[in-house]
Amino acid sequence: MNVIISNKYKDLLNSLNYDIIKNINGEFTVDEIISSFSSFFFNRMFLDITAIKDYKNPQNLQKLSMNLDMSRIILLLDDDPYCTSPQFLSQIISLGIYNFTRNKDGLIYLYEHPNIYRDVAHLHNVSGSNNVNNNVSNNYSNNISNAPVSMNFGSKRIIGIKNVTSHAGATTFAYMFYKALSGYYTTKAIEVDKRDFMYFRDENLVSLNYNDVASFIQNDNSDMFIIDLNSGGESLCTDMLYLVEPSTLKLSKTVMLDNRAFQRLQNKNVILNKCILTRGEISDFEVEIGINVLYHVPPLDERKDNTESFLPIIDKLGLIKRG
Repeated sequence: MNVIISNKYKDLLNSLNYDIIKNINGEFTVDEIISSFSSFFFNRMFLDITAIKDYKNPQNLQKLSMNLDMSRIILLLDDDPYCTSPQFLSQIISLGIYNFTRNKDGLIYLYEHPNIYRDVAHLHNVSGSNNVNNNVSNNYSNNISNAPVSMNFGSKRIIGIKNVTSHAGATTFAYMFYKALSGYYTTKAIEVDKRDFMYFRDENLVSLNYNDVASFIQNDNSDMFIIDLNSGGESLCTDMLYLVEPSTLKLSKTVMLDNRAFQRLQNKNVILNKCILTRGEISDFEVEIGINVLYHVPPLDERKDNTESFLPIIDKLGLIKRG
């Protein structure tokens, strides 16, 4: 259930030994790629950067990152000075593009071990200067640093919300969680790379591009931040909540697209959202999937006060003000 979009590196990509459901060759506009694959279910996409028409225009890669799940896309870079420059690598990392390489070994590695931000943080020039490591290995997969990015947020708590199953409700969940926490702390909610918060009409809900999030948190006086993450960004957060909608359809689709999706949730804070399972069924779910559930939240009406439903989560995260 994988996809190949190739151009200059057609032969290299066609030599991969993976199940390919769709394979196209040529040069395509970003709009054509988005139109073809935004609603197309795939496990991984191998994308030859030379197949993207005018890929050296930053706006094209930005549009791609805002409309496709870049955690599922492995970008094969061109072997030219532009694509291998520190400035370009830092630029695509700012767009939430973390899986990139220049050779077959890198493609194979990233297929099994997709990057998150901390894996490429050492290549990200957040200050905007040119003092970036120039020694980018040909086999990028052997040059990965696991050191987390250093962010100075002081005592602020930053809670990231991320969908694991598709459309698990992260945006609405983040809004309701923000409302519940606002009774205890000065709180803001941030939506990354989308603009759905505008429909809630609340001045404390902010929609930002990924590369603006850190500076916003650093310069804002709020105690608590809830972030609706749409791509990457875990390294910015002091806490992460991973949302799973435990319907048979959503679980099956998730496993079909990525058979290791739930393995990566072991020892993480998993929330069953829009959950109508009984306690016994939740226990069975934990055994079957092999993960522990932090808490479960039933289907809720976001127009009502849902603080009581979120208090157990707030308590489990150690956020209840006592005394």
